[in-house]
Amino acid sequence: MIKLPKLILASASPRRAEILTAVGWKFEKQTADIDETELPGEKPEDYVRRLAREKAVAVAGKYTDALVLGADTIVVIEDKIVGKPKDFADARRMLEMLSGRWHEVLTGVALVKITAGNLQIKVEMQRTRVKFARLASAEIEFLVELGEPLDKAGAYAVQAQAALFIEQIEGDYWNVVGLPVSLVYELVFGKDSNRKG
Repeated sequence: MIKLPKLILASASPRRAEILTAVGWKFEKQTADIDETELPGEKPEDYVRRLAREKAVAVAGKYTDALVLGADTIVVIEDKIVGKPKDFADARRMLEMLSGRWHEVLTGVALVKITAGNLQIKVEMQRTRVKFARLASAEIEFLVELGEPLDKAGAYAVQAQAALFIEQIEGDYWNVVGLPVSLVYELVFGKDSNRKG
């Protein structure tokens, strides 16, 4: 029988907390306050890995001998990062951009442990492709009004109203929700990951 070690989740995301709770992983939440500005010329893959690492490291400094999990999820279309919308008009713009097209969801995952002043860091990334149906303007309004888009990358939640309009998913569904929990398991238990992207 395996024993899942307690995690410190360096995230305010309710979705990540729900996923860990669903699989029975004990954790406590500690929000990381970091600058999430993209660096000039930074690739989306490098951006999510860096943010996940910075979140985990920022929180790990407050603990001794703890296992800290940092994660960052973004939507990418045509190699451009689509973050969280600034307002409802921005959410409409994002959903119009995603309508009828494939996009990628990238999540950087970092696991940090500090033992006797020694910092151990593992960082990986998960990639999932998602295809939206073509959205009518009334459907976009439906998602903006009922989908609570402002705290979600790409302005949608695959596990909520947007599920009505998702035609295909290639890869890890939980990654699209916000945490590829099987990748977290691999990192915690030192399994070789074949997901490098």
